[in-house]
Amino acid sequence: MAAMTRERSVKSIMRERVFSGMRPTGRLHLGHLAGALTNWVRLQDDYECFYCIVDWHALMSDYADSRQLAANGQEILLDWLAVGLDPAKSAIFVQSHVAEHAELHLALSMITPLGWLERCPTYKDQIINMKNKDLSNYAFLGYPVLMAADIILYKAHKVPVGEDQSAHLELTREVVRRFNHFYGDVFPEPDILLTPTPKVPGTDGRKMSKSYGNSLAIADSLEEIWERIRTMLTDPARIRRTDPGDPEKCPVWDLHKVFNADAAEREEVASGCRSAAMGCIECKKKLHGHICTLLEPIQERRRYYETHGSALEEVLHQGAQKARVVAEATMHHVRSAMGLQPPR
Repeated sequence: MAAMTRERSVKSIMRERVFSGMRPTGRLHLGHLAGALTNWVRLQDDYECFYCIVDWHALMSDYADSRQLAANGQEILLDWLAVGLDPAKSAIFVQSHVAEHAELHLALSMITPLGWLERCPTYKDQIINMKNKDLSNYAFLGYPVLMAADIILYKAHKVPVGEDQSAHLELTREVVRRFNHFYGDVFPEPDILLTPTPKVPGTDGRKMSKSYGNSLAIADSLEEIWERIRTMLTDPARIRRTDPGDPEKCPVWDLHKVFNADAAEREEVASGCRSAAMGCIECKKKLHGHICTLLEPIQERRRYYETHGSALEEVLHQGAQKARVVAEATMHHVRSAMGLQPPR
């Protein structure tokens, strides 16, 4: 028994580190659950995980009106805990609660070429797509530097991302190589940990997004979710109940593929659509049943934390303490490598 305990302890010490974060934009939806959070929960058992509510990142675009910043962070924390992120397994904290994020961001900004940031495709895309906000500020241009600081502050070995986000991490790796070239081998180059990102459409068939108003929130009541599913778009060829359809042209079917684990029932739904043996309402009811099964325990945990504010505060306090231990050690190494005088 003692030998097994020692083996588990050694494995715990040797675990690789993972870092990931989310901007506090309010309640999360089923796209977040299927695309990121389910993977985050799994990673807790195999890695030393740092999960961060990146509030400085939110201020880069929402600086003009930050009144909801703290409340939105609370909503994200509730969803994280509800889906199964465990503060006993992972450091769960707020970015601005660990001052070393901002300090390392400043240090990295000294060595990051301006051209790297100006060529960033995401920067150009968001300038075009977010015309309702003035993004002509230094911080928004430099957000990849802060993102790099977030990751390498914990000397993370892996960062879970989807394929469409891999370019972001490559810039972080370039920053690491440049820093190490000047100051020695301070940081490891983080690797991409590709995670499955299933297609999760919203109620209008486009990608599920709060900004589109087409999302199904994790915290929505099951009745609200049914009303939104009930009125979802389906295959436009199915005008009448007796018209056959094509499930591959129906966003409800795409949601079945993500949230309905019953292969036999999925085949029944697809076949029933093609032959018109099953109507759209019956198909939607089956989908709603599976979503209810998934969300009921999640929403029960969320209700518990909603009524235990002190427990939420303790999660963030302990998470920041865990993060600070690593962050302080990293910054001691950084200051020494860069020739800065140590604080007294």
